[in-house]
Amino acid sequence: MKVILRKNFEQLGRVGDIVEVKDGYARNFLLPRQIAYIATKGNIRALEEEKKQIEKAEAKLLESAKKTAEELANVSITIPVKVGEEDKIFGSVTSQMIADALKEKNYDIDKRKIEISEPIKALGIYDVKIKLHPEVTATVKTWIVRE
Repeated sequence: MKVILRKNFEQLGRVGDIVEVKDGYARNFLLPRQIAYIATKGNIRALEEEKKQIEKAEAKLLESAKKTAEELANVSITIPVKVGEEDKIFGSVTSQMIADALKEKNYDIDKRKIEISEPIKALGIYDVKIKLHPEVTATVKTWIVRE
């Protein structure tokens, strides 16, 4: 079955792409969640107008993400943690802790957008990547200090 994507979906493609998927996948997953709709002649014509509006919105989101990335480049956050002997952290620093520290600095970043390459289990300075947009990634300097 051919469907037109209404939202960006990593497994299939971007908004407005016409993709071929299995009938059951379309009927049971994509259509009920309004991720896609069936590719009929009328829908394809409507897609052209919708694409123009989506491109404008995407450009606006991209500019906003670039602006936020520039601001985040100058931000450093400090996360106090409990440590034991030899400065070992109890547990590890999570993306939720980083998101909370950013929220204190008036940046509302979803914890799922924060990418920690390997668990942070020691005191020190780390560069944490934040994926603001598929094309924009910001880096925040994170200080992990003793509580």
